[in-house]
Amino acid sequence: MAEAPVEAAAGIYPNYEDDKVIFEQFIKKHEILSFHRDEYDNEALVEPTANHNTTQDIYRINCYKAILQRIRNRHFSNSEDRIFILEVPLQEIQKWDPIQGAPLVERAMNNTHRYAQLFAQVLDAHIASLEITNHESHQHLDSIDILHEQRLQQQERRRQQEQLLQNENEQEGNLAAENAMRTQGVTDEFPPVLMRRYELRILPVGRDGTMAPFDKMYKGQTGFMDQLETSNKMLQGASLRHVRSHNMGKLVTIKGMIVRASDVKPCCVVATYTCDNCGGEIYQVVQNKREFKPMRICPSAVCRRQGSVKDTMHLQTRGSKFEKFQELKIQELPSQVPMGHVPRSMSVHCRGEMTRLATPGDVVTIDGIFLPQRIAEAGYRALKAGLISTTFLEAQNIVLHKKSYDDSIVDSLSEEAKTKLDEEIMNIATGEDPIGQLSASIAPEIYGHEDIKRALLLQLVSGCTRRLPDGMRIRGDINICLMGDPGVAKSQLLKHVASIAPRGVYTTGKGSSGVGLTAAITKDLATGEMALEGGALVLADQGICAIDEFDKMDESDRTAIHEVMEQQTVSVAKAGIVATLNARAAVLAAANPLYGRYNRKKSLSENVNLPNSLLSRFDLMFLILDIADVDKDMALARHVTFVHQNEGLESQKKDNDDDSDDEDMQDENNEEENSKKTLPPEIVREYISRARKYQPVVQPDVAPYIVEAYVGLRMQGAPGVNHNRNRRQTNAQNGDQTAMTARQLLSILRLSQALARLRFSDYVAREDVDEAIRLTHMSKASLEDNDGDSNDARKTDITSRIWAILKDYATASRAKRVEVKLCEAMVLRKGFTSQQLQTCLEEYQNLDVIMLNSTGTHIDFLQ
Repeated sequence: MAEAPVEAAAGIYPNYEDDKVIFEQFIKKHEILSFHRDEYDNEALVEPTANHNTTQDIYRINCYKAILQRIRNRHFSNSEDRIFILEVPLQEIQKWDPIQGAPLVERAMNNTHRYAQLFAQVLDAHIASLEITNHESHQHLDSIDILHEQRLQQQERRRQQEQLLQNENEQEGNLAAENAMRTQGVTDEFPPVLMRRYELRILPVGRDGTMAPFDKMYKGQTGFMDQLETSNKMLQGASLRHVRSHNMGKLVTIKGMIVRASDVKPCCVVATYTCDNCGGEIYQVVQNKREFKPMRICPSAVCRRQGSVKDTMHLQTRGSKFEKFQELKIQELPSQVPMGHVPRSMSVHCRGEMTRLATPGDVVTIDGIFLPQRIAEAGYRALKAGLISTTFLEAQNIVLHKKSYDDSIVDSLSEEAKTKLDEEIMNIATGEDPIGQLSASIAPEIYGHEDIKRALLLQLVSGCTRRLPDGMRIRGDINICLMGDPGVAKSQLLKHVASIAPRGVYTTGKGSSGVGLTAAITKDLATGEMALEGGALVLADQGICAIDEFDKMDESDRTAIHEVMEQQTVSVAKAGIVATLNARAAVLAAANPLYGRYNRKKSLSENVNLPNSLLSRFDLMFLILDIADVDKDMALARHVTFVHQNEGLESQKKDNDDDSDDEDMQDENNEEENSKKTLPPEIVREYISRARKYQPVVQPDVAPYIVEAYVGLRMQGAPGVNHNRNRRQTNAQNGDQTAMTARQLLSILRLSQALARLRFSDYVAREDVDEAIRLTHMSKASLEDNDGDSNDARKTDITSRIWAILKDYATASRAKRVEVKLCEAMVLRKGFTSQQLQTCLEEYQNLDVIMLNSTGTHIDFLQ
């Protein structure tokens, strides 16, 4: 009867020895398909049955044979590597043997910390059984190898001494003391962790490996968009508040934002002590601990016989093993927080090569082991905490959601998908209007605002940051301010741009203080020292900081932005810390008028209640007004209803179109055609990433053209030149910043460089300068436009205004023939487009006022 509980327990508890045998068979026999064959894998054969359209050969290789042999030989594939990384994707164990592998995977997911030790023991034994095949790479011994040889000799001498003392009675009395030492991780035997030259990472089911040999693994014939969908599924993770007590010790996947990252510091893994009395070495394994109690009494047989010898142990730093350690603080995303709740946070411990992968502000998905931790092992903190423990996540894998522009998504794609991606991007670049197609993909659900979307695209691309020989830095980021009436989708544009940018931070003016935008002084919990914690502008370094409700900020908080927008630094002198932080961010601000709606009889600074010193730092300022127009309102209403009607109903479009009239069908088809032109955010981000690699310069023949255009724009803003003199003089008296200043010259250069980048060009062309001047003029025209006087020249139609420009030039130059190129340049500077010029020329040619030559290059004035 007593054997029944034992049999039941044997069925409940896992047999670790059997699991070690299964894992050993897995690392010996598991095979994968790969595009790469390692030099240490001579048995790899070409797989002829693989269905692929690539020109590369696909090999069937042993998964771990080559990497384990490299660890044995200490032969790194890259000369810069210092440690090997071994990944164990649990889904590969399932694929290898569904019968034996599936239960092993389930047990490893539920008790990951224990199975990580078991897997490491199997790998250590297997690596030790391999023969060294490359003696040249193994001849370079470091200090740990030399110490290891000496320690083996000392251990052999110690064993001989202990054999002589086996029959003595003192050994029985000290057996309890020896066992107590071993429970604290103290042993005189050589720990395998000390000589382990690899890091073991266990990946959950559904997570593919990113290191060798899984980085070159053939995953079947899939398209570029299919791989993007697969990568998006891999980025999904649970919220912090869904990780509960039943997840303790398990491998979990969470998603959140990094809000704090500590410095990388060495953390002790194995502490090595030397006894001054007997000369022996004692090892204390303190892996995965934040605190440990140093040894004072030597547990060797020689010191135990003497009994009264204490404080003879000294820590040997060179003989111990340290690893890199970094603590991250992850917080819930705003979309994961329920209504009325506060975001939760959790500590994440990163060790080894997992450090320095994430910085504050990054949105990440982390696979890790959910473990408890005592607040302190001993002392006052432990007495005060009592039985309360904290929890943390031992990171096994970190995946960044939005990589920087320097990190392309091409690295995570197969060769076939890379080719398709290159073709798609080149098709966009060589298309009819690449800038228009890319700008239409920014917030496609928002109707209109074509020029504003173009400006936002140029802000994502940005100009070139110049560093002069004397150390001066000229910023290349473009700052944009959107002002206008409520309900014109300013906030939606800000949120969409912040989501596209790799480092986009969205905040509001009223909810952000000056400290929250720049930097704050916090106390480091680990060391107790004062440390700097970056605000929104510092977190958005090399990205975009979107500030909504910009006009509602306090004056004391708004002054912190002046330095960021021009010098792009944050100077801090607080609590004895004097530092300068980088804030190389482009500011995208949205402001509402002071009186609810924009009053055109007042200046810009009076409407938005912002100082002119701050407004002059914006490269482009757009005024978005809500003006009643039947045609625009009809198009807007149809677009909004189309978006709401067809959300998630793409498969039912054809059925719904049968019940509508012909006009509605035509409108919906136009909307559908426009929606097909939009590009996914991943394509837009990859296009921008490649465009930012170019550093266009201004050619000598373009520089005089920019100077002439700038002087012309300055003359237009002078009082007396423009026929709208009264308004100009009024703005000059009010100190308004709608006139052209020297900062706008740099703005034109930045916009021209961004346009040249979008063309994948190393030189700025005249067309780029014309488009930059047009955008600048359109932003100024929206601020200067007046609807108070019906006799104003601006109320005339576009065709008459273009004709007036051409006629004035012909009269001033006394020429009967003018080049079309020159006319197009003059019209573009005034804010019109080439299509509007063609329409004007066709209309006046039909009236027999002008005549184009046969080639269409010159215009002859007949009257």
